[in-house]
Amino acid sequence: MPDGKPAGVRCIQLSEDNRCMIFGKTERPAFCAGLQASEEMCGSDREQAILWLSDLEKLTAPRQIE
Repeated sequence: MPDGKPAGVRCIQLSEDNRCMIFGKTERPAFCAGLQASEEMCGSDREQAILWLSDLEKLTAPRQIE
């Protein structure tokens, strides 16, 4: 995604089982490479991790001017 991934849009580099298809490759964006898993982020299961990532997407979404 040359212009970045908009909040709420599924990354085009995710496989059907939600694995990064460019993990470890030089074309992987710096943001993704810098995102380090932690207990706070991952929680104890996949559902908690998805909730954390969803909240991050909402917090970083561009604000709409009314």
